[in-house]
Amino acid sequence: MSQDPKLLRRLLRAKDRMDAASQEEWPVRRLARVSGVSEAHFARSFKKAFGVPPHRYLLTRRLERAKALLRDTDLAITEIAFQTGWNSLGTFGRVFRDVTGESPGELRLREKAAPHELKRVPGCFTSAAHRPDLKIAVLEKRRQEADDISGPEKTEVP
Repeated sequence: MSQDPKLLRRLLRAKDRMDAASQEEWPVRRLARVSGVSEAHFARSFKKAFGVPPHRYLLTRRLERAKALLRDTDLAITEIAFQTGWNSLGTFGRVFRDVTGESPGELRLREKAAPHELKRVPGCFTSAAHRPDLKIAVLEKRRQEADDISGPEKTEVP
């Protein structure tokens, strides 16, 4: 069942606002107000329309922006964290590592060392290729990794 086109336009309005100012706080209450619907309806409809909850979408946008700044500028990692909407350098570093598998500093070193011929590639393709894969929540991913490390060893019985 498809969603109402008017509702989709309202959801896109909220999504566009997050894209334009991903460094700002975007609680569901604020997004619902932008969309002109109730908070619960907004959260359900956004996930249905875009495949991820609003918070996860915003997290993806912040991480995309942080990766671009790490790759393309010499700004301090602390400055990048604050410019992309994080209130704590520790939280930024932890979430960044959880999602990307490397610290912001490691990503910067790797990206600076690699030769790039991206000037000929359209920006939308580059952004999509660097988009973090956030199909599950960061905390859930951390729990799964912890289970893999501390889980009981399965041995075959002859």
